[in-house]
Amino acid sequence: MPKNLSKIAKAKKIKYFLISFVDLFGVLRSKLVPAQAIDEMQKDGAGFAGFATWLDMTPADSDMFGVPDPDSLIQLPWNKEIGWLASDLYMDGKPVKASPRIMLKEQIKRMSQKKLQVKSGVECEYFLISEDGHSLADKRDIQSKPCYDQSALMRRYDLIKEICDCMLEMGWKPYQNDHEDANGQFEMNWDYADSLITADRHVFFKFMVKSLAEKHGLRATFMPKPFSNLTGNGCHAHVSVWNGKINKFLDNKDKLGLSKLAYNFLGGIMNNTQALSAFFNPTINSYRRINAPPTKSGATWSPSSISYTGNNRTHMIRIPDKGRFELRLMDGSANPYLLQAGIIAAGLEGINKKLNPGKPLHCNMYEDYKKYPNLSKLPNELKDSLDKIENNKEMNKAFGTEVIKSYVKLRTSELKDFNDNEKFDKSKPITKWERQNTLDC
Repeated sequence: MPKNLSKIAKAKKIKYFLISFVDLFGVLRSKLVPAQAIDEMQKDGAGFAGFATWLDMTPADSDMFGVPDPDSLIQLPWNKEIGWLASDLYMDGKPVKASPRIMLKEQIKRMSQKKLQVKSGVECEYFLISEDGHSLADKRDIQSKPCYDQSALMRRYDLIKEICDCMLEMGWKPYQNDHEDANGQFEMNWDYADSLITADRHVFFKFMVKSLAEKHGLRATFMPKPFSNLTGNGCHAHVSVWNGKINKFLDNKDKLGLSKLAYNFLGGIMNNTQALSAFFNPTINSYRRINAPPTKSGATWSPSSISYTGNNRTHMIRIPDKGRFELRLMDGSANPYLLQAGIIAAGLEGINKKLNPGKPLHCNMYEDYKKYPNLSKLPNELKDSLDKIENNKEMNKAFGTEVIKSYVKLRTSELKDFNDNEKFDKSKPITKWERQNTLDC
């Protein structure tokens, strides 16, 4: 029996529910529902006009209903009157195939047919900036190598503590918070979980950080590259595959600690990387972060080539420990559900076709990339990655051609809007359009 949200509301003194969903652009949409009306909403869903969101619909389409998942319920630690709920989108009684959460659940289902479960954790980086988005909030944060700077971290102690306290209260098991490689940049980590749980928490984390930053008179941004001279915001994913309590990626006899299944999964990721950049690096600004010149600190900490390695951060995929790998391609604008869905879809192809990722490279890829001219490169701009995913047979098969077409169509319309106002040039400053349209991604 599903959890009764009305009873939970009475027990926890919840007065309102945010019934939420994420559209194809990763925008968090919600309706605020009084607790006394939640019974009907739990049964039938909250109504939305799909055309008013980034879901490739028309004004003539039927109402779309967000059916809340009671297992996703989070009582806002900073405002306990409100309960947040992730929802699945339905139209005319059928799931909306282009709903990102539904897209992820479909890939989870495909993986479960092999009696396998993907578990993942994400590393979310963000900047604390001025209200207009043009400068850092902390004027004293000026070191050329500010990573792990205790003083800069502790000047934001009140905010960082409140966010971490919230995660502790919610049972996420956060384990570290730090000042990252760029001035004004921070990262917070919590424990890994099933990919759907991680995606839901990822969505909520971004909402929480932005909300609590505003409470403290600050502005938080996950924009991939808000400042040309500083390291961008990545969103690295740590991935493993399980059967019950058994980590199927683990092989203690292997030099890097990975099983044949893990290498096949890696092969699938690498085989589809160029296409998946459309999901993992979905904004125009994303392409200032990858294939970027060195930053003020001396490194970009972002990939340029499709390669993997051991415990070496200069490659796209790092194997820091036995039984898992870290995919370093994604940035802060990635849709949390499409991030996880893309990983699973590509990994499944690798498993099904027993794809070989080749041999690991153990060089400094930031310096030695010229020695490997045959390595596949990452797309140089959004149009390139959209072309790749539109023509990628495996992604079309995994998500459905119509879904991929819709995604490409919407992102292409965004590109047109940009090109009507600006010109993308990595050698020139970040444009006004990028700031206006990406700061709140």
